Amino acid sequence: MSKFWSPFVKDLVPYVPGEQPKLSKLVKLNTNENPYGPSPRAIAAMQAELNDNLRLYPDPNGERLKQAVADYYGVRPAQVFVGNGSDEVLAHAFHGLFQHGRPLLFPDVTYSFYPVYCGLYGIDYETIALNEQFQIDVADYQRPNGGIIFPNPNAPTGCLLALEAIERLLQANTDSVVLVDEAYVDFGGESAIALVDRYPNLLVTQTLSKSRSLAGLRVGLAVGHPDLIEALERIKNSFNSYPLDRIAIAGAAAAFEDRAYFQQTCRQVIASREAVVAAMQGKGFEVLPSAANFIFARHPQRDAAGIAASLREQGVIVRHFRHPRIEQFLRITIGTPEQNQALLDALG
Repeated sequence: MSKFWSPFVKDLVPYVPGEQPKLSKLVKLNTNENPYGPSPRAIAAMQAELNDNLRLYPDPNGERLKQAVADYYGVRPAQVFVGNGSDEVLAHAFHGLFQHGRPLLFPDVTYSFYPVYCGLYGIDYETIALNEQFQIDVADYQRPNGGIIFPNPNAPTGCLLALEAIERLLQANTDSVVLVDEAYVDFGGESAIALVDRYPNLLVTQTLSKSRSLAGLRVGLAVGHPDLIEALERIKNSFNSYPLDRIAIAGAAAAFEDRAYFQQTCRQVIASREAVVAAMQGKGFEVLPSAANFIFARHPQRDAAGIAASLREQGVIVRHFRHPRIEQFLRITIGTPEQNQALLDALG
C-alpha cells in the first residue's frame, strides 16, 4: 500500500468489468455488447471528422449531440446532459445529486457500480431486496432516503419495471431524486423520459453502448429537469470541461438520427432473445422475463459455475456472478443467430 495514496483510496472497492478475453474464435456472450455494428451513417460521420480539425478542441457542450437527443425524445436541449459513457454521467449524478446525508436506496441485486460510487463519494446506502420473482416492488422504497436509483430493465436480471410503477414511485418520493438507469431500455421497455416534464425530481440516464452499438466510443447521456442538468454541468465543468471529442459527438449524433437502422437492429436482437429463451426453457432452464439484450437463467439440476466452466471449455464465455441470491444464475448476452446457436450446441 503506497504511502503516497490519499487515505480514502485504501478503502475503495473498485468495479470489476466483464472479462475481455484476448483469444480469437471465442463466442463472447459476457459483456452485453451488441452483435450488430454501429449505424453506417454513424461510421461515415466519424470518418468525416478524421481531419486537420482534430487539432482544435471539440464543442465543450456537445450541442450537436444534445440537439439530436432532444429531437429524438421530444425534449429541449436544456434538459439533456452528455458525457463519457453513462458510467461517467452516473458518477456526476452520485456526486452532485445524492450527497444529502440520508441513505441512497437501490436494489440488492443490481448494477454493481452503484456501491462503488457510494464508496468513492462517501454516500451511505441501503439495499432493498428484490421480491421472490426478482422484481422491484416500488412499495418497498417508501422510506426516508437521499435518492433512489435502479436500472430499468434491471441488470443483471433483465426484468422490467412498468412506467406506471415508476410514476407511483415518483409521486411518493417528491423530496429526492429518482434516477432511472436505462442502459437496456431499447430492447423491450418504454423510456421514463416520457415523464420528465411532469416530475422535476426524475433523472433518466442512457448509453449508446448497447442499443446503438457504440460501446467503443464511450457516450452516455441524461435527460431531466434543467435544474438537475445544471447540477451535472457544474460537476462536469469542475472536472473535465471537454468530455466528448469531435469524433464521439459526430458519431453519436448520427446514430440518433439514423432511426431506421436502430429500430432494425433492436428488432433483430429481440427476436433472437425470444428464440434463445424458448430453446433454453426447452433444455430445462428457468429464464427470468427479460427486456434487455441478455437473459438471466438457472438450471434446477446443474450448478451455474459448472455450466459456465463447461461452456468456456467449448469457447463460449458467459457471465457468472458469485453473489448471494444469484450464484446459480448465468447472465448470457444475446449474440448473432450463429453465436446463439453455438451457445445452445455447447449446452447440449
